[in-house]
Amino acid sequence: MKLSICAYSARFILFVFLSIIFITPAANAEEETHLIIPLIAYGATFYFDDEEGRPQFYKSLLASVVITHGLKAVVDKERPDDSGDDSFPSGHASGAFMGAAFLHKRYGWKYAWPAYIGAAYVGHRRVEKDKHDSEDVIAGAAIGILSSFYFTTSYKGVEIQPYAEGDSYGIALRTAW
Repeated sequence: MKLSICAYSARFILFVFLSIIFITPAANAEEETHLIIPLIAYGATFYFDDEEGRPQFYKSLLASVVITHGLKAVVDKERPDDSGDDSFPSGHASGAFMGAAFLHKRYGWKYAWPAYIGAAYVGHRRVEKDKHDSEDVIAGAAIGILSSFYFTTSYKGVEIQPYAEGDSYGIALRTAW
């Protein structure tokens, strides 16, 4: 049976994630995973020869970093382990979910699901290690996802988006020909 490029890509992402978990000591696995997910998303723009996607990735990443670190500077929330006052929002979750959401929005769910699993793992570990409270991770994840969904368009195919404008609500379908 011949595997599609999609199946190979999903398996590769899952392989990288599982390798990090089982090879890296459990105490630090999320440290690499939160960087690898956006790197894989960026690498996908080269894999697909997607020159239009790269600027969208840059914008998503920049927005995620600026919003996350801007809020960290303004909110001044103490970490649960008392190691600093920059707990809100989680930068690790923001970066991991930004990469997963970029893959999702640009290339589809079939490429993104392993990245979302990895991003959820990152968030879970940050709470488990007392670096963040759940709301820090949820806020970081929301920033990452929203920054990618705002700046990223679908690569090829149909894009489905909900909309709300004035008194009307619905679903918009868009495709590239």
